[in-house]
Amino acid sequence: MTDMSKLEPWQWPEAQWRHLVGQVRAGRSYRPASWKNGARCAVALSFDSDHETNELRDGGKSIGRMSWGQYGNRIGIPRVLALLDRYDVKATFYVPAVAALLYEDEQRRIVAEGHEIGIHGWIHELNSILPYEAERDLMFRSTDTLERITGVRPVGLRTPSWDFSPNTLKIETELGLLYDSSLMADEDCYELELHGEKTGIVEVPVEWIRDDAVYFMMNRFQSLRPYTPPADVLDIFTREFDAAYEAGGLFQLTMHPHIITPRSRIWILEELIRHAKAKDVWFATHAEVAAYAREHAA
Repeated sequence: MTDMSKLEPWQWPEAQWRHLVGQVRAGRSYRPASWKNGARCAVALSFDSDHETNELRDGGKSIGRMSWGQYGNRIGIPRVLALLDRYDVKATFYVPAVAALLYEDEQRRIVAEGHEIGIHGWIHELNSILPYEAERDLMFRSTDTLERITGVRPVGLRTPSWDFSPNTLKIETELGLLYDSSLMADEDCYELELHGEKTGIVEVPVEWIRDDAVYFMMNRFQSLRPYTPPADVLDIFTREFDAAYEAGGLFQLTMHPHIITPRSRIWILEELIRHAKAKDVWFATHAEVAAYAREHAA
C-alpha cells in the first residue's frame, strides 16, 4: 500500500484528492426568496470577543498583548453595545470559554440586552492540530460553560480563526447545533454536507474581505503590519453590503471588540448601520438568520 504522506500532491491518486475535497462540502442553498417581514436583505453583524485568548492560545505571556485583549472588555464591548442599543440592532458575539470565564458579567449583559452568544472554542485553539477526542472535549466544555454563565445554551459555532478540522462538523452534529459560521463556500446560507451526507446544519458564511482584522491587525514583534485607512475599510464593507442588498441576499460581517472600537474606527460600524438602516433590511442574529433561511429556502 502506498504511503500517501510520502507522495507530493501532484502524485496523489484521484481517490486521495477527491477524499480531501469531499470531507465537508456546501450542499443545497438556503437562500430565501425574501427575508423576514419581506425585507430585501438580511444583515448579520458579529463580534469575536477573543480578548486575552489571542495571546494565551499559543502559550504567549506578553503583558502588552493581554492588555490589548482587556481593552476589548473595558472599552470595546461597552462601546459596541451602546452603539447597537442606539440603533436597536441585535448581533452575535462569539466567545472563547476562557474569555467568558474571565468576564462572566460581560456575557450576561450581552444576553440580557437581547444579543446572541455563540461558541468560539475553549482558549481560541486551532482545531486542525487537535485529535478528535481533544477537539470534542473542548467544544462540549465550551458549550456547557457558556450555558452555565448565561443561562442560554448556544446553537451556533464559529471556530477560532475559522480553523475547521476534518472532525469539526461531526462534533457539531453531536452537539445538535443549528448552524456554523466558519466557512466560505457561498455568500448566502447553505446546508453543510459531511462525506456527501446531509447534516441539516446551516452555514452562515464568512469571508476575510468582511473581517476587520485583516485590515488593522498587527504584531510589533512580527512582520504582520497591515493597515488600511478606516475610510477605505468602510468603502469595502459598504460595497459588500450594497451588492448583497441588490441581490436580495445576506450581508454578514465579522468584527472584533479590540479592533473595531478605537475612536478612529468605531465610526465605520456606525456609518454602516446608518447606511443599511436607510434601506429595506432585517438586522438579525446569526441564529435567527440560520433558522429563517433553512425554513424559508426557495
